[in-house]
Amino acid sequence: MPTPAEIVVHDGPDDVAEALAARLTATLADVQARGRTPQVCLTGGGIATKAYARLAQDGPGDVDWSRVDLWWGDERFVPTGDAERNADPTLAVLRGPLRLDDAFVHVMPASDAGLDLDEAAAAYASELGDTVFDVCLLGMGPDGHVASLFPGHPDLATPGTVIPVRNSPKPPPERISVTMDVINRSRQVWFCVSGAEKAEAVARGVLGTGAEPVPAALASGTEATVWLVDTAAVADLTDRVESDEAEV
Repeated sequence: MPTPAEIVVHDGPDDVAEALAARLTATLADVQARGRTPQVCLTGGGIATKAYARLAQDGPGDVDWSRVDLWWGDERFVPTGDAERNADPTLAVLRGPLRLDDAFVHVMPASDAGLDLDEAAAAYASELGDTVFDVCLLGMGPDGHVASLFPGHPDLATPGTVIPVRNSPKPPPERISVTMDVINRSRQVWFCVSGAEKAEAVARGVLGTGAEPVPAALASGTEATVWLVDTAAVADLTDRVESDEAEV
């Protein structure tokens, strides 16, 4: 069942990234204190990249990062080491400072892994199984897309858990993505968004307005749905933010 959106507004993108890093650290420490291995779905994008850099700067803290399962919500189907990939630069930042254990790092196959696009998606689906993310991080494009699930694209309604994406409206054209079903079984879904160019999409994602809901409007955690945004990104939601007394 969808959970109400909590809107947390910060001054700018750096503040959003810092808040994301701090919230993630506290949440994972709490999950481990309860005796569970945290399951985290990572995303790409500017805010997430800044947050990962902050996590690396702060070090492990109260979290045993060697016992955190890291997953990815989507990946560009390009060769290992390609600058377009989400996982490679993230791991380059986090692996050493957080002392990650590669046995807990679940990277989507690259195009040079010896698998075609369909096989790569199927392999990740097999690895993912029925995993439920404690936290699923989502960036969002100005069109309201999340992961590699784009508005009006036929793959948006594809059943299953992990799907091959072809003819993506945003290059590169071939991608791998978890489905909305996987996102929506997550305990907590956190959007991390900044910038005035995304204000309309944020409003549509939170309110579900428009002739057809954008993908972001379809994503919700079972326990919490949190929008970590800056003031520019929430410009079209002024009335909603004030009435809900969102944290600023």
